[in-house]
Amino acid sequence: MDLQLKDKTALVTGASRGIGLAVVEQLVEEGVRVVAAARTSTPELRQTGAYVVQVDLAQPDGPARLVEEALRELGELDLLVNNLGGGDGEVAGGFLGFDDATWEQVFAVNFFATVRATRAALPSLVGRRGAIVNVSSNSARMPTAGPVPYTTAKAALTAFGKALAGEFGPQGVRVNTVSPGPVRTALWESSEGYGGQLARQLGVPQEDLLAGLPAQQGMLTGRLIEPAEIADLIVQLCSPRAASIVGADYLIDAGIVKSA
Repeated sequence: MDLQLKDKTALVTGASRGIGLAVVEQLVEEGVRVVAAARTSTPELRQTGAYVVQVDLAQPDGPARLVEEALRELGELDLLVNNLGGGDGEVAGGFLGFDDATWEQVFAVNFFATVRATRAALPSLVGRRGAIVNVSSNSARMPTAGPVPYTTAKAALTAFGKALAGEFGPQGVRVNTVSPGPVRTALWESSEGYGGQLARQLGVPQEDLLAGLPAQQGMLTGRLIEPAEIADLIVQLCSPRAASIVGADYLIDAGIVKSA
């Protein structure tokens, strides 16, 4: 299927690995000119052919500087994929274990980076009648399913997408949200990521934790989700073929969330 994306322009955040890298790869394959933002420029990201910008989007001026550079490199923007996220690696202590600095950092990465990048990009996106896809999490609907600063920030991000769609949909900008469950990325597979920390806290080998995770989480497929599966959905939502999909929040969590 031709997704009608050839020669469009896109900005993707959190692009160095996992979901973000898969999105960049698929957009480039569709003929999109992509600016890929990451704190670290990896060989895998450079091999995509995207224009890579190294930037810390948790810093207040980072998103505006990124969009400015993207506009210089590509011209006006058709697509914005706000994939940056993180900060769910703090597993110990419960609510009382998180100080203000932790809350501020988690919200900076998972919420305010998206708010600021979107604000900077919207004039261009309005002019091009473009599309925004925000990557949230199924934990936005399951606030006890992870560290409370992370799940709260993701809930705010999901609400932000709905509000943004309501305001800018009539101006031709489609805003949608994708909410993944556990994805096979370094977040789960790295010994220093959330999976590694959780395994140490529970006193179990990390490989045993990952092997049992799908059943424990109620994933009906019996396996973790692959980054490319999330990217497939994101790229489809970027397509003009999805012209009537506005303000949606798509769960892609292998059936973890059981409510309608």
